[in-house]
Amino acid sequence: MSATADSAELTRRIDRIESHLAIQQLPIRYAIAVDSRDLDAWVNLFIEDVNCGRHGHGRAVLRRLIDGPVRTFYRSVHQICGHQVDFADDDHATGKVYCRAEHEAAGKWVVMAICYFDEYQRREGRWYFVRRKERHWYSSDVLARPGEPKFQSWDAWPDALPELPHHFPSWAAFWNEGSAEVPAALSRAP
Repeated sequence: MSATADSAELTRRIDRIESHLAIQQLPIRYAIAVDSRDLDAWVNLFIEDVNCGRHGHGRAVLRRLIDGPVRTFYRSVHQICGHQVDFADDDHATGKVYCRAEHEAAGKWVVMAICYFDEYQRREGRWYFVRRKERHWYSSDVLARPGEPKFQSWDAWPDALPELPHHFPSWAAFWNEGSAEVPAALSRAP
């Protein structure tokens, strides 16, 4: 390989490392913004024209959408437990972020086991969230078991039913290879 090719490869590898580190900062910055109720910092982690579905586009729309939900709990602690990043190209990536979140809500401490499914984009040299989809295994008061009745025990969010682990494509494939009786023997809510 020539010196020019070696230099270009080194530059590409350094850019990938720097991009990976920058993307890994997004989830913890998000968690701190949620827990400190810094909604401006929160929305500024997203691209300017973030798609908010039927509500429209932009950070101002996103800020209005998140204001209400964060008022359903007082204190919160979002602990980032792990982060997988997969690059599509130099300016686009996806990721999965594990998080354990605790929320003080109406005399309870509601614990959630979460996986965020993220899309990232670099614009003008900076990485942002394009989309962030929260899916969780359960939510339950810290003093209660998460399995009763539907792995959802948070009164403020009765319709936010858990989608994990069933959302992972490998989950059904794994259990379909064995006896149908095994999941029912292992869990009351397979």
